[in-house]
Amino acid sequence: MLLKSTKRISCHLIHYLRLSHHLIVLNYLICTFDKLKSVSSEDIKITDAVFDGVEVRVFEPPAKGDESLKRSVVYIHGGGWALASARTSLYNNLCRIMAESLNAVVVSVEYRLVPEVCFPEQYHDALRATKHFLQPDVLAEYSVDPSRIAISGDSAGGNLAAAVCQQLSKDEDLTVRPKLQALIYPVLQAFDFNTPSYQQNMNMPVLPRYVMINYWIDYINGNYDLAHELLINNHTALNVGRALSFRARLNWTSLLPPSFKKNYKPVVQTTGTAAIVERLPALLDVRAVPLLADDATLARQPRTYVLTCENDVLRDDGAMYASRLERAGVPVTLDHFHDCFHGCMIFTVWPTDFSAGVQTRNSYIKWLDENL
Repeated sequence: MLLKSTKRISCHLIHYLRLSHHLIVLNYLICTFDKLKSVSSEDIKITDAVFDGVEVRVFEPPAKGDESLKRSVVYIHGGGWALASARTSLYNNLCRIMAESLNAVVVSVEYRLVPEVCFPEQYHDALRATKHFLQPDVLAEYSVDPSRIAISGDSAGGNLAAAVCQQLSKDEDLTVRPKLQALIYPVLQAFDFNTPSYQQNMNMPVLPRYVMINYWIDYINGNYDLAHELLINNHTALNVGRALSFRARLNWTSLLPPSFKKNYKPVVQTTGTAAIVERLPALLDVRAVPLLADDATLARQPRTYVLTCENDVLRDDGAMYASRLERAGVPVTLDHFHDCFHGCMIFTVWPTDFSAGVQTRNSYIKWLDENL
């Protein structure tokens, strides 16, 4: 706890002194001590490659007997579009375990981060890398079965995975598309920061509401002065004409189960600040906010797995997406964990080997194994 506080204070001091952006400093601290080189083993071959200008790390299990083609997972890491890396030990270990457990080729995407780039560049990186991998000649190079590919990600990576999957479903030039998508506590909307899970978990230590709002502001290249306006939903008030057509798509009173809604009330402002969505159109852009997609787009999505945690402001993002997909006719598994928290799945290796992490990871991999 003291180490985390020291890091946070140091980052903000450097930022306020204009020596560097605090996210650059924080990610430097995370990655400098945690990045792993692409060291292969007898069980898994690990290589770094570039797919259409985007760095990726590829995990390949050895060939077994007469088996010719393998299944595959394209994985997009989380970190608020600003932190972490496909090369950090946490994600390196997760992808290695996935490759071993599933006997699958795992492609982990190293997309560019805030503040180097903002939306839509993270989305474009993830899309380009995925489309490159889906080319028949590339799949053949890695001995991947074109009919057994999943796209997956956690948190902000889940956001990118969902957005990429939606775009792939509309691309008529593609001959190969994902069979599955698996979204781990994904962030899917910036329309309503007062869903029941945002209200219930507003001060949850791992990801409090104000931190998630700041991640959004950084991602869409906004200003922190707008944080309070977003927090009270002024950007989607009833007088904001551009938001009206999307309101029904995020009506949590009809999309969430009673156990999630509890006694919470919607926060809908009558009069807000219409200029916010004019200045920041990404707030209503489905490439940034996949939960705003229309029903026709949702109906084209593949079989979907959504993992949510009770102690997470993003719980309802995932639950609402699962509900909308199901209503659109997509087979969906909503895997909810009552005692788990945001980010837990990557914490499975000492000294951060939490039972919540092992539990969620095993459930996720089991679903992939049964459906991919």
